[in-house]
Amino acid sequence: MSTDTPRIAIVGVAGRMGRTLVAAVEQDAQTRLAAGIVEPQSSLKGADIGELAGQGKLGISAVDSLASAVDDFDVLIDFTTPRVTLGNLAFCAEHGKGIVIGTTGLGDDELAELNDYRDRVPMVFAPNMSVGVNLTLKLLETAARALGDEGYDIEVIEAHHRHKVDAPSGTALKMGEVVAESLGRSLKEHGVFERVGQSGPRSDKEIGFATVRAGDIVGEHTVLFATEGERIEITHKASSRMTFAKGAVRAARWVSEQPAGRYDMQDVLGLK
Repeated sequence: MSTDTPRIAIVGVAGRMGRTLVAAVEQDAQTRLAAGIVEPQSSLKGADIGELAGQGKLGISAVDSLASAVDDFDVLIDFTTPRVTLGNLAFCAEHGKGIVIGTTGLGDDELAELNDYRDRVPMVFAPNMSVGVNLTLKLLETAARALGDEGYDIEVIEAHHRHKVDAPSGTALKMGEVVAESLGRSLKEHGVFERVGQSGPRSDKEIGFATVRAGDIVGEHTVLFATEGERIEITHKASSRMTFAKGAVRAARWVSEQPAGRYDMQDVLGLK
């Protein structure tokens, strides 16, 4: 698909991330905000999405289904829940739309279902749309390959706000996957997601995860490489959801010019 000025629809427009996405599209001169979707039968149906997002009246009324906006947009941005996202993905495939997916918490079956659409719809799927996080992933790949199996223990520590429903975060899992792949390990085999009681000493190859949920933390991730005498910490901290929103808008611009396929932010940023 290709369009000079892609028209963007945002699903979940009344939520915290949805409102931030509205602001991000409004600030971007290369895209146009075209539609906003709220939950079915929401009392906010018909509200001006600019006013919902604190951007002032934009003349775009919220609708409660993608079908109501099918002729209005080229690319959908979706940061919702796994089942909602998969339904929206099917809709975009059917109607020739692109989609940017920032939804996390998809299980193996849901990921397989998402992957089934790779030949039918141009999609960017990434657990984190931040440019900084995706540069961090490249740094982690470099660090893991340089350190190899030289006796470095690896821990992934992440912190988010108290309302986040999945743990570890999708970004933390992606960081663990990048490190594991760079070391020739399987995260499923070597990932350790819980230590309770007499858990014993760590194994040489395990990749540990620790999760914090508190207050209004937007997102903090650290990967720790520790050995006798030194430790290396690679950290990314987000202070505003706008960093994710701007990355998603950048991805929407990019995917509007791509053929069907499953892409990630490494593709968008030209880091592969």
